Amino acid sequence: MRLKAKETRVCLQRGCGGLRWPDLGVMGRFDLTDRQWERLEPLLPSLRPRTGRPNHDHRRILNGILWVHRTGAPWRDLPERYGPVGTVSSRFYRWRGAKVWDRVLAALQAEADVKGEVDWDLHFVDATIVRAHQHAAGARRAGAIGG
Repeated sequence: MRLKAKETRVCLQRGCGGLRWPDLGVMGRFDLTDRQWERLEPLLPSLRPRTGRPNHDHRRILNGILWVHRTGAPWRDLPERYGPVGTVSSRFYRWRGAKVWDRVLAALQAEADVKGEVDWDLHFVDATIVRAHQHAAGARRAGAIGG
């Protein structure tokens, strides 16, 4: 059985033919554990907003956001088990605009700091390397005027 590229992507997301992954419907390999979810849930906005329709399940949506972040895949490749692509991506961008991620990070850092789990003396340096053209290095050439 030969599959085209688009069919292959659909097959990987949903399963196809005789290939089934029964565990994917329950919990993905890197989805949030119950313990992790218990720490995050109180930090997220209410499922029932003041106006409008109730939100989809935050845990499922958050697992989808983490899947995209972890894999680096575009939103359109999000597996169906995490919900509609538009729902997951719009929740990410709305929460970013509402500074939800900043509040979650600050709360988790404060909690870890109280427990003594954070070493504020430890620093990380970004080791990104940007290659420059050999003539952009600023070194003088042999035989150059004044060199």
